[in-house]
Amino acid sequence: MVSTHPTALQAVAIERAFRANPTPALIGNLDTLVTTAQVGSQLLPVTVNDRRLSPTCYLCCPSVAYVDYAREELRNLVESPVTKRVLGGLLGLATPLMRATGFDHQVQPNNWLMATNIGCALDIAEIDEVTQELLGSHPGMALVWRSLNDVSDARVLSFFRACGYGLYPARQVYLFDCRKEAVRVHRDEKRDALLLAQPDFSVVEHRDITVADFPRIAVLYAQLYLQKYTHLNPQYSALWLQQMHEAGILHFYGLRNRDGQLDGIVGFFDRGDVMSAPVVGYDTTIAADTGLYRRLMAIGLQRARERRLLFNMSAGAAAFKRNRGGVAAIEYSAIYNRHLSLKSRVAAAIVRVILQKVGIPIMRSYRL
Repeated sequence: MVSTHPTALQAVAIERAFRANPTPALIGNLDTLVTTAQVGSQLLPVTVNDRRLSPTCYLCCPSVAYVDYAREELRNLVESPVTKRVLGGLLGLATPLMRATGFDHQVQPNNWLMATNIGCALDIAEIDEVTQELLGSHPGMALVWRSLNDVSDARVLSFFRACGYGLYPARQVYLFDCRKEAVRVHRDEKRDALLLAQPDFSVVEHRDITVADFPRIAVLYAQLYLQKYTHLNPQYSALWLQQMHEAGILHFYGLRNRDGQLDGIVGFFDRGDVMSAPVVGYDTTIAADTGLYRRLMAIGLQRARERRLLFNMSAGAAAFKRNRGGVAAIEYSAIYNRHLSLKSRVAAAIVRVILQKVGIPIMRSYRL
């Protein structure tokens, strides 16, 4: 019998979506198997990736996250030719190492198929129990939990360590924490709020988003995350976005122009007292001084303040987020690989040292 808890119903909704549709019809660059697992009182979505399915989108494939995506960041964010050559050489060496770890052959609990998976509030007993269950049902696969940062998830990170998991630095994210007290209103946030109040666009909330909007929402997301940034980002379809909306997993807010068309969209993902914005998009052909991205982020900051939430602003646009009160945190993947071969464990140990000794300083230096 399926629990009627909202999280359980949402996990089931994801599993059903993948049973009813070919995976590319939902997320174009993803190839995975989706199921669910009971973890304590929670029912969580779980993705399973065997070697026949790899490589795929970084949501289920660490080699893409750590190597391919890092190449994109290197090309776009590092200006020094010498630094690019040195770091490019390191990434070249990292490619066979990452494959040797076996991490792409994985089971990933709490995978909501978002760039930032939140809501991993588990205790030691729950982590240990689900670890043993998954090792029994998926022998020979690495167990991966993404999106755990060293600020808001410090306690649960210690639980993963105690249960035998290794922590692998992934990226630097920015947190806007309104749970206990209001974050000081920075000058840029005030300017963004004034911009949001302008009459040229009206803000529409979740209940005002219609089925007819989702093809446009998919286009806006693609213009920003796929065309402006990189096609390595999840290639969400209109069908997937609509199903996440209907299941209550994503809560959309949009900017409609005076003709009634959406020109900006942001989708919020909530778990407990934490929120993220894994879907953001806007019409990139509109003049930059219109400030569509600024307005969308102003909606997020206002929402975090009103609901007293921690807004995990994810990675990227570092200066923008710091100037609005975002506090940097290093995000980790907790990975269990003690049952894998000696070759895999040695490769994983080398990768972990490189990430700790080289990766973290680069993230902090370039504020990635």
